[in-house]
Amino acid sequence: MAGRPVKILAAYPSPSRPLIGEDLTACFGGGLPVLMAGDLNAKHVDWNSRLNTRRGKLLRNYADENSCLIFGPDTPTTNPYNSSTTPNVFDITIVKELPFPVYLTSCSALSADHLPVLIDTASRSSFQHPLDHPDFRRTDWANFQTHLEDQIPFDPELHNGMAIDKCIENFSGAVLKALAASTPKCHPRDDPWPLIPACIQDEIRLKNRLWRQWQITRDPALKAEVNRLQRSVTRRLNEWRNDQCSTTLESLDPEDQSLWRMTKRVIRVPTPSPPLVTPGGIALSESEKAEALADKLEAQFQPVTDPSVPAIIEKVDVALRSYLMTSASEPKLTNPEEVQEAIRGLKVSKAPGPNGIPNRALKHFPQRAVSLLVLIFNAILVTHHFPTVWKHA
Repeated sequence: MAGRPVKILAAYPSPSRPLIGEDLTACFGGGLPVLMAGDLNAKHVDWNSRLNTRRGKLLRNYADENSCLIFGPDTPTTNPYNSSTTPNVFDITIVKELPFPVYLTSCSALSADHLPVLIDTASRSSFQHPLDHPDFRRTDWANFQTHLEDQIPFDPELHNGMAIDKCIENFSGAVLKALAASTPKCHPRDDPWPLIPACIQDEIRLKNRLWRQWQITRDPALKAEVNRLQRSVTRRLNEWRNDQCSTTLESLDPEDQSLWRMTKRVIRVPTPSPPLVTPGGIALSESEKAEALADKLEAQFQPVTDPSVPAIIEKVDVALRSYLMTSASEPKLTNPEEVQEAIRGLKVSKAPGPNGIPNRALKHFPQRAVSLLVLIFNAILVTHHFPTVWKHA
């Protein structure tokens, strides 16, 4: 918001569980401005509830001790199904270190018992158009090679680990600059999906309004009308979606590859990503995942205290003695052909590493860049006793 990162949280603590201060601290920690919104099941007159509950008092005390501000709309956010229950304010917003004022407005746009709450700030940040990102499908690789040849250093002197580290840093920077100068930005479309026709939207709004009235009055006639509108909306939405699908299928053409792209999208089966399950439950945060992986690796890679195959042990000992007795003064250096063969074996679709260089850029390296890579690899082999060099190797 306004050029600053903001952490936005949607929260719902169950009313059957206690409000834990450690959970709130985890939400509002990290040093970023925070905006949390949701049904926190905490009532207090300070945010326009009818009464104070124990959870509301706890939340009020936590906000005072941690410099948080709590806002609630001026009108109730719930129309309960039970006519004996009074409407109240449940959906609130908590902010910390947010440099903008917050204004809340509840509206009756949907059919749920909780009214939607619009959160408005003085920041005019737009969430409709994400930041432009490079479109590597349209990279001018000839221009990339020209830029890279002009920017990479020529015949550097690599006598120690610090010189190799500096050369690697300069080489990676030159590749990224050449890639940025040769790759256009990908601009998102303004309307990627067709809008629902206005006549169907009007019918949905009418259905939602009558549903809300029925929640309050329990009039059987209103319920019958709501059911009729629900069936009508479902039927008209299905007809509209079928028309959209028919139009899309009729527009497919084998000549412009649209038919192949649609076929690939339909037959592709996504690979499931199972969660990390630990003895304490599912690992959700980054630190919990790191600890789970560390514990798993530590339990797996344990020294063998009871060897059971003497022949294999003797074979390993012979291989280790042979390796340790081999002279390291004349390492086997690499050559451009080996580097080019390794580059050709890279997967283009693989995500880039920490340096941000995609594999498809490596496949378009000019000969001068490949020669510099060979020089760097050979320097690493020669100076392998430097720990800082082994880190890059």
